[in-house]
Amino acid sequence: MIEAARHHDTWAFSRLYESLAPAVHGYLRAQGVREAEDLTSEVFIAVLSSCPSFRGDETQFRRWVFTIAHRRMVDSRRSDGRRPNVRSLDESGAQAVPPGRSPAAEDGALRDLGTGRVRFLLSALSTDQRCVLVLRVIADLSVDDVAVALHKPPGAVKALQRRALATLRRRLSQERVDDDALA
Repeated sequence: MIEAARHHDTWAFSRLYESLAPAVHGYLRAQGVREAEDLTSEVFIAVLSSCPSFRGDETQFRRWVFTIAHRRMVDSRRSDGRRPNVRSLDESGAQAVPPGRSPAAEDGALRDLGTGRVRFLLSALSTDQRCVLVLRVIADLSVDDVAVALHKPPGAVKALQRRALATLRRRLSQERVDDDALA
């Protein structure tokens, strides 16, 4: 499939996009990218234009895609730092409801709670810890793949992951203690 995508076969690139875009989007959202959907599109435009020069297997392709995603995220943060913060009209980030359907309030509330909870937990981590954890869990990359994507030695990736998990354990443990104290 990768070979077919390298030769601009639409079906192959579509399948690669369908299999990797949700994970790339999740990685970018977990990193706090404001326009994660737009940036995901930019990542795949870069993948499409550079695909003919790619050499490697499926694992290397996945690593390569997430390396591009990480670099685009860094570029986006730099760019955001140079522009004023313009707020959108729809601060809630709510999705449009198709005509003739009413939104399920419970679904929206649960989705917002889940997203907020994940963001809250990830906010306790350093940027490097968050990058490593999200690439390992959401992108399902190996330690070596994350090391390549972030330009860090594998030992540093393991240490960052260990520290990130320890921080999350402490935060969750503290919440349980606080909940027990309120009861």
